[in-house]
Amino acid sequence: MLRAAAVVEKLGIPAVSIIASPFLKQAEVAKKGLGVPLAIGVYPGVPLLDSDEGLAKKVNEGLAPGLLAGLTGEMPKDAQAEGGSDLPPGATVFNGTLQEVQDYFHKQMLSDGLPVIPPTREAVDEFLRYTDRRPEEVLCAIPQEGREASILSIAVNGVMSGCRPEYMPLLVGIIEAIADPVFRIEDCGSTPGWEPVVVVNGPIVRELDFNFGQGMMRLGRQANSSIGRFVRMYLRNVCGFRVPPGAGDKGSIGQSFLVAMAEDEEAAKEMGWPTYAQDKGFGPNDNVVSVRSVISASGPMYTAGTHALDHVGVWAEMMTQSFGYWAYTAFKTGKWYPLVVAGPGVAKVVAGEWSKDKVKQYLRDHILVKAGQAHHYARVGSTPTFTFERYVEEGILPSEYAESNDMERMVKPVLKPHFIDVLVAGDPGRNQSRAYLCNHIQGAPVSKVVTLSANWDALRRG
Repeated sequence: MLRAAAVVEKLGIPAVSIIASPFLKQAEVAKKGLGVPLAIGVYPGVPLLDSDEGLAKKVNEGLAPGLLAGLTGEMPKDAQAEGGSDLPPGATVFNGTLQEVQDYFHKQMLSDGLPVIPPTREAVDEFLRYTDRRPEEVLCAIPQEGREASILSIAVNGVMSGCRPEYMPLLVGIIEAIADPVFRIEDCGSTPGWEPVVVVNGPIVRELDFNFGQGMMRLGRQANSSIGRFVRMYLRNVCGFRVPPGAGDKGSIGQSFLVAMAEDEEAAKEMGWPTYAQDKGFGPNDNVVSVRSVISASGPMYTAGTHALDHVGVWAEMMTQSFGYWAYTAFKTGKWYPLVVAGPGVAKVVAGEWSKDKVKQYLRDHILVKAGQAHHYARVGSTPTFTFERYVEEGILPSEYAESNDMERMVKPVLKPHFIDVLVAGDPGRNQSRAYLCNHIQGAPVSKVVTLSANWDALRRG
């Protein structure tokens, strides 16, 4: 709502945003990042936990007067956001022992709560050797605090996260991806508490020793672990998504950072399936980083049998069970992006009979939820105006979704087969797969080519 109000205010039209009181700290952070003085009306408490009578009383006695004051100019608006530090980029901000450095970064809320590698000038410069881009280059002013996403800031946070210097080209690609408007990084602090996950494809997977096999989503392999940590570090330190005592991240419960995924491309190639990156339009030898949100993961999907349907049929059942409660978000946005990480052994059986496109079509047709379930969860999830008819009229859903009023009818949350992604990874010695779900349009999948420095090969040879 604040972002919409900022657009209207820039057009010279007075606007007031309605904010529930638990969101006030996050609103202050967002207002500074937008750089526009904005008025707000405060609803005290949590509307969905109030009775009808209590809600009406709070609106009439608290919210309405604030809205009127904001629209008539009687409410003082915040000054435009102040700039960042007066220190020039690259300046030394602290000197001390290792423990003193840890304490400093922690008190400044410039860490994830774990020990950080001090970003010394020498360490940062080593990262910068692995990119041809200038340290002062700015990719964009990134939400939500509106700071500059610079090449230097990427190197600094890469050092702090425990990355190796040669990961720098991937780190740049990751920030390019999350800064893409399609990804909607501004929504990363929303209450569902979704977390970005990185997917890596290309020759660089093996060159940099990513784990794409057994235990691929465990901490332990430096490339997977430190790059996953880097994403969350950057979201805190540069984007401004911090949990209390900070502000900006309103994830009600949230989740920890996810280690980076990598695909077993040799296995995919042997079975005749395109890789995840090839599905996105990239070449077989391109190095690619992709970023997508994860709002939820399925349980381990164990399957058995010698036919494709033995496995994909169970995937559809388990994905419905795991993600069905969240399906209303697919209907209100028209976007839902499940990802299946297919174990190599399972994928080989499936690929023996079905193309990847057929797998996606089957899942699209057989992930089904009751219409009444979608209505119920929409209401408790802050969308009391949810109806299929509304979203058909708005052009979000095709007409078939409004052809019946039967709340027991089954409806498909995935509108198009290509919204579903499948990659091959995991333990080749076990019959297990797993599925992950994006938070609809928030954190939608985005992929970027990794650009290596001109002297990459020489640097790697040492």
